[in-house]
Amino acid sequence: MGIERTYEEINHKIRSGKAVILTAEEVLDLIAGEGAAGAAKKVDVVTTGTFGPMCSSGVFLNFGHPKPRIKMSEVYLNGVPAYAGIAAVDVYLGATALPPGDPRNRNHPGEFRYGGGHVIEELVAGEEIRLEAHSYGTDCYPLKKIETAFRLSEINEAVLYNPRNAYQNYNVAVNLGQKTIYTYMGILKPNLGNANYSSAGQLSPLLNDPLLKTIGMGTRIFLGGGVGYVTWHGTQHNPSVERGENGVPKTPAGTLAVAGDLKQMQRRWLRGLSMLGYGVTLQVGLGIPIPILNEEIMSYCAVRDEEIFAPVVDYSRVYPYREAGNLGLVSYAELRSGAVTIKNRQVPTASLSSYAGAREIARTLKEWISAGKFTLTRPAAPLPSVEAGIQLQALPQRNPDEGGF
Repeated sequence: MGIERTYEEINHKIRSGKAVILTAEEVLDLIAGEGAAGAAKKVDVVTTGTFGPMCSSGVFLNFGHPKPRIKMSEVYLNGVPAYAGIAAVDVYLGATALPPGDPRNRNHPGEFRYGGGHVIEELVAGEEIRLEAHSYGTDCYPLKKIETAFRLSEINEAVLYNPRNAYQNYNVAVNLGQKTIYTYMGILKPNLGNANYSSAGQLSPLLNDPLLKTIGMGTRIFLGGGVGYVTWHGTQHNPSVERGENGVPKTPAGTLAVAGDLKQMQRRWLRGLSMLGYGVTLQVGLGIPIPILNEEIMSYCAVRDEEIFAPVVDYSRVYPYREAGNLGLVSYAELRSGAVTIKNRQVPTASLSSYAGAREIARTLKEWISAGKFTLTRPAAPLPSVEAGIQLQALPQRNPDEGGF
């Protein structure tokens, strides 16, 4: 009879210090030796991780009221605009926001030295942030301008809320054109000069639970060095794509919306990035524990880089103009080897995400659980998936190459 566990049983073992936790990398040798059934009997939790650029990220901030009160309608944090159309002293700062004076791409390729992602990193680091806010003034909020400085510890609330993180697989970007191009996938040299990708492969959360059987609304996660939660399916979430027999999608598919207390997080795992010729973004550290409820769940955690395939997409023409087709599929084992074969040519590869960082996140999450500091949550509701029936019907069909990070 196969193993069957509940969240309650796993959490009881965590609290009593008896749970067996392995990272998604560590568990591969055990599965190879004992099979999924044998490994499932021995392991309670598998931890995953990813650490890469995730543009659809940002923070909600509440400043509290000055004296007299103000209804902020235009807000700048270190010169970077934050969205103020929420409430009097609530704003949302997006990772890709740029200061009004940034030259952008007027002198192409632009350097994009500073933006929202950098402000978020400095907030987490406890650095002083300049706040400038303007208002049209009302009877209840008479103040029309405020200039001050603050640190993260001095404001009421700061919530990292990322509408789209942890992409389940992604494109391999190449350039078939005649000139160098500058993209959110990095610098792409002409005539298949290089291939860039961005995924932790066999360590990536949604590739170890490809059908979202354990990851749902309310799942507790590692986020930015602190504790966060899955709050919804992410924007551009598209589970109805072609998949292999192991359930792993062959194109970009699922995404997660996640949230957590910014005050708990660490600069190590939230880093502002400048991407030449493209803009700014935020590198986010995210990890998810997979409860081994049964042999089936363990079988999904057996996935290896050589069994995960990503589409090779031309970013000189096909991607920007939404043309159909790709140049074939390559495995993450090939990508991580340093070169892949595309159109009968050896093309050097590079990753925008950090595999070493993903490994560290998975190990850190393992340590938290082993120490009894982190228990698992049963999802309050499932996310739309290929097995979710009516939920999936509400999702429009879309081109899997529709958007960026």
